[in-house]
Amino acid sequence: MNSPLTRSIPVKGAYNVRDLGGYPIADAETLWRRVLRADALHRLDADDVAMLIDAGVTTVVDLRHDHELAEQPNPLAGHPAVSYHNVSLFADLAPTVTPGEDALLTLYLKALDERGETIARVLTLIAEAGDGAVLFHCTAGKDRTGVIAALLLTIAGVETTLIVEDYALTAQMIEPMIDELVEGARARGIDPERFMPFLASEPQTMALTIAHIETTYGSVAAYLRSIGLSDTTIARLRARLAGD
Repeated sequence: MNSPLTRSIPVKGAYNVRDLGGYPIADAETLWRRVLRADALHRLDADDVAMLIDAGVTTVVDLRHDHELAEQPNPLAGHPAVSYHNVSLFADLAPTVTPGEDALLTLYLKALDERGETIARVLTLIAEAGDGAVLFHCTAGKDRTGVIAALLLTIAGVETTLIVEDYALTAQMIEPMIDELVEGARARGIDPERFMPFLASEPQTMALTIAHIETTYGSVAAYLRSIGLSDTTIARLRARLAGD
């Protein structure tokens, strides 16, 4: 008998590899092992890589910056069973911390409003991927990954409350890597105290992000059309997760 599929995929070399399957939609649920979200994969060993391939991963979309790739190379880049793509989702965005302001919310809204062409490229890669599972990831699997996951789950018809919960789940998943992230920031000359707000994963941040899309653009579908996605591409994204 096959063991039941689980949301978290327990590879040893990553903390936050999760399936977007199993969320209720209308009279069904999102499909398992079609789309995975993750944190950085540079710690994966051969067994971890084999586990992801066995889980069906055939496409990887790496959302990190060039310097992140150089410092922490992706072991799935160049793998014969994987189509690998790098798209720096937050390139040229300069997040700031203002007292009393949700720094992550500001970052997400800037990304949505200013990086639409890049977001469209990422979603098109996911829509046009071949058979198997698509895995997209950044460093913590929280911000760049969280924005793309929210868009995908909304397209599939998942309720906003569950999308917010999916986002907030990252907080407990990345607890073991917080010290590493802080040390990485310090090594890049960033004040750890100013960096800490960017490690949060508060439900309200994603709730307000989705509300911004609906208020500014009318709906997620309307936003996607505004950044250049065709109805055919949107339908392919929905089919990948919802099967219709």
